[in-house]
Amino acid sequence: MQFYDVVKSRESIKKFKNTPINAEKLARMINAAMMSPSWKNKTSYKFILVDEKSELEQISKAIMNKDSSAAQSILEAPMTAVVVANPDNSGEVENKEYYLVDSAIAMEHFVLAATNEGYGTCWIAAINEELIKNTLSIPKNYKVVAITPIGEIVESKEHNDKKNMKDFVFMNSWDNPYSEKTARE
Repeated sequence: MQFYDVVKSRESIKKFKNTPINAEKLARMINAAMMSPSWKNKTSYKFILVDEKSELEQISKAIMNKDSSAAQSILEAPMTAVVVANPDNSGEVENKEYYLVDSAIAMEHFVLAATNEGYGTCWIAAINEELIKNTLSIPKNYKVVAITPIGEIVESKEHNDKKNMKDFVFMNSWDNPYSEKTARE
């Protein structure tokens, strides 16, 4: 798939086949995440790949979303990736904790690679961190940043409407909405 096709086709998937993840595809997904940049190349994040039923059941109980679809997706998918990070292994500038940024970049590389490999994912961050840490024996100094189920797609929903560029992108100042026309001026 071409890059923009991958970006366009990535969606939050919550219905999965329970077919095991192909080892070669998984290796490429992991390698994509490991190629992501990080603050001063510190790589404060780690991935925990979970495919054991008992752990997946506990992780599903840690989901704090308003409905049960995200928790159910953890139970249906053959694997879940848990991204954790040690804030002490990253930096902070003006109260911006870069372990969150680094982890998000790595997670997005992983998610886009999964999309390229034909798998669905769903970024989940509303979680009971302590339950996940206890379930997976994660050291106290690490934070659980996000999780995603991974698997073959059973059902996808329509993508949200495309965002209007002029509402989110500006050229040179807040009061100058970006457009292709302003970019050429």
